Amino acid sequence: MTRRYTIVIPVLNQLRYTAMCVESLLAQSVTPGDILVIDNASTDETPQWLARHPELAQQRNRVNLGCGGAWTQGALLAGDAEWVVLLNNDVLAGPRAIDAMLDAAEQHGLKVVSPALLEGAEDYGYAQFAPEYLVKMAGTVRRGWFHGVCFAVHRSVFEAIGFPDTDRKLGGHEDMEYLVRCSRAGIPVGTVGDAVFHHFGSITQKAMKKETGAKALGDRHYFYSRLGMGWLARKRFKLQRERQRDQWSAEETKRTGHSLHMLRENGAWKHV
Repeated sequence: MTRRYTIVIPVLNQLRYTAMCVESLLAQSVTPGDILVIDNASTDETPQWLARHPELAQQRNRVNLGCGGAWTQGALLAGDAEWVVLLNNDVLAGPRAIDAMLDAAEQHGLKVVSPALLEGAEDYGYAQFAPEYLVKMAGTVRRGWFHGVCFAVHRSVFEAIGFPDTDRKLGGHEDMEYLVRCSRAGIPVGTVGDAVFHHFGSITQKAMKKETGAKALGDRHYFYSRLGMGWLARKRFKLQRERQRDQWSAEETKRTGHSLHMLRENGAWKHV
């Protein structure tokens, strides 16, 4: 029998967040065998923790393959799953998060889909806030956009355009590269308000930057060159994205009082 989904979670240290992420998924009736943890050569207690949880599907890499490498590895190991859900480890799942997201994707004809995000400090009572938020945002869709914190890819998309790019120089831009590829191929993508995650905020990337002293993990100019964009095209692309984001946010906020991406700053919400 074909599985509806496999959840692929690349990890590099940060065990505290991985454990919270997995626990939140299990609390939403996700089966342990549908969670695949890709350990990108962690040096903390992550390997020992995974050894104590053989019920989780898992893969240990001898070297850090990066985000794109782990995503592709996970997609290949997902077997015949209809959907592959690529998920950060620094998140908490909302009510029925995975099934609700995929239900919305199928309802709206999307082949790549992301959930709404509540991002930043968890100082607002996520468990109580999320159900109320979902009632207000149900049926909301941002067509043409998904984000790298969590995005589910239908198996047919891999067959059409291939897997996420494994080039390590893209560090931090792998999701955008895949989004552009999907857009150019006419693949319907979107972000939906029927599912929500709390995102603590790029915990692994921040830790890597601190350890290495690097301002960025990838080469932004190299990323744009891979897309065939010169300076003018790059500026136009960025401006279009910002204008579309602001329009979505304004329309959603006017209608519901919330948006599909909200940042928690100094005890208040910023809609983006």
